[in-house]
Amino acid sequence: MEHDDQATRRLLKGAFFLTVAGVLSKLLSAGYRIPLQNITGDLGFYIYQQIYPFLGIATMLSLYGFPAAISKLVAERKETGQPLSIQSFYLPLLFSMSIFCTLLSIGLYLNSGQIALQMGDVQLREPLRVAAFIFLLVPIPSLLRGVFQGLHNMRPTAISQVVEQAIRVSAIIIVAILLSNNGGSLYRIGAYAAFSSMLGTIFASFFLIVVWLKTKSYSLAASQINWTYYTKTILFHGLLMSFNYMLLLFLQFVDAFTLVTNLVDYGYNLEEAKRWKGIYDRGQPLIQLGMVLGSSLALALIPSVTKKRLEQHPNLFRLHIQSALKLSLFISIGAATGLFVIFPYANALLFQQDIGTTSLRILMVTILFGSLSITISSILQGLGHVYITTAFVLTAVVVKWVLNPILVTYYGIGGSAVATVAAVFVACMLNFIYLKRTLRLGRIFVVPWRSLGISLIAMVLFLIGFNRIVGLFFNVSDRGDYFVYVLVVSIIGGLLYLGILIISRSFTNVELQSFPLGTSLLRIGTRRKSNETNN
Repeated sequence: MEHDDQATRRLLKGAFFLTVAGVLSKLLSAGYRIPLQNITGDLGFYIYQQIYPFLGIATMLSLYGFPAAISKLVAERKETGQPLSIQSFYLPLLFSMSIFCTLLSIGLYLNSGQIALQMGDVQLREPLRVAAFIFLLVPIPSLLRGVFQGLHNMRPTAISQVVEQAIRVSAIIIVAILLSNNGGSLYRIGAYAAFSSMLGTIFASFFLIVVWLKTKSYSLAASQINWTYYTKTILFHGLLMSFNYMLLLFLQFVDAFTLVTNLVDYGYNLEEAKRWKGIYDRGQPLIQLGMVLGSSLALALIPSVTKKRLEQHPNLFRLHIQSALKLSLFISIGAATGLFVIFPYANALLFQQDIGTTSLRILMVTILFGSLSITISSILQGLGHVYITTAFVLTAVVVKWVLNPILVTYYGIGGSAVATVAAVFVACMLNFIYLKRTLRLGRIFVVPWRSLGISLIAMVLFLIGFNRIVGLFFNVSDRGDYFVYVLVVSIIGGLLYLGILIISRSFTNVELQSFPLGTSLLRIGTRRKSNETNN
């Protein structure tokens, strides 16, 4: 049992390390989108968000899809005692990914005009052409991240992700300020924003290369090259693995191609439709941040959840899954609920105007179902059920594509928000039902619902009460006031929510020890249990 606790603790500690890196990365991501919207307005934000799904696909391939496939190959070579040869391993994989990514780049570049036309805005052609070049930069960071992950060294992947976002943030903000001050076209800002994303990828690649050379994770020995197996693993396993993390991106794709035209049908003229699309896209950075908080456990689960582990240690396997699902639910429902309540203030703080709040509040529910969907599908992928999880993602996309024209035509951007929530809900339910039927390990979703309900109610009452008190005694009018308000209520509300969960012993001892300051938190939980026993 001690060995099981140690294994679980290592798993969760690794997950929290990845969570910190992911949160920092998404904070930086939100950090450039919010000033970008402030500098260029909702129209400029709309332009960037139209090309962002293409940039996002390249990022997901280099962070999750290809590295997951490569880490699988690394693990297999370690088991058979084969070295990671430059000639027989690195170069063939780099060649295979380069061919595929070059074809993607050429395809996007040549069809940029037609894609812009389908989006209802022909001026997007140039930004899309610039965005096409980012796929050429994907192979190198993907290869090195996959090698490090296969060697169970997640630190370089996490740090490179933060480096990439930091460079991207800096470049985009500088470019947006310079072009806005010089009266540059908003569509040029879109093109330079795409270039800034490429710059971030280049710096991340340099960092990974330096670490790779220092760790000497390679061999000069030559061995036989299994081209067929390498190519199949990279293209099929890698692409399908990345689909899990592209759910939100694919839904943004649907909006990129349909929302503006649907808003015109709703009654807006073309310029108004573009601006409302930009207002709707305000919710995307916050959803991404919330989903990182709620689903970063998934990336750590991939190497530990395997068929072999299920067969050899079914009890430990069930405990890992129960902990992952419970923590994913706790974090995601807390984030979604908190944002729902304080969104009017967050909207005014981040985007200068409290517009579209009702629709964006609905969109925040995506955090809950999206986080659970990614976590569950990651477990299924670890068990080898890659094709079915891809089918569930595509089903969600179909749901979104069918609902968007129906709901947006009648309810505007609120209809698109409902369509997104419905799509991720469908994906979440399909994944959960399939996981239950596949594992047959009894209850895998073990949640102290009473404690969770009390924690949520306490947090909501605090947020509403604090809002009333501030409204009575203070005049919250400028962005400085909004900043103080959002910061204070977020910290206190989050600590209150987490504190009640800890005091009510909603976490196991192993889970508590895996938190930052875990030993102190464990004492709190133990003291609470001791007091109840004495009474």
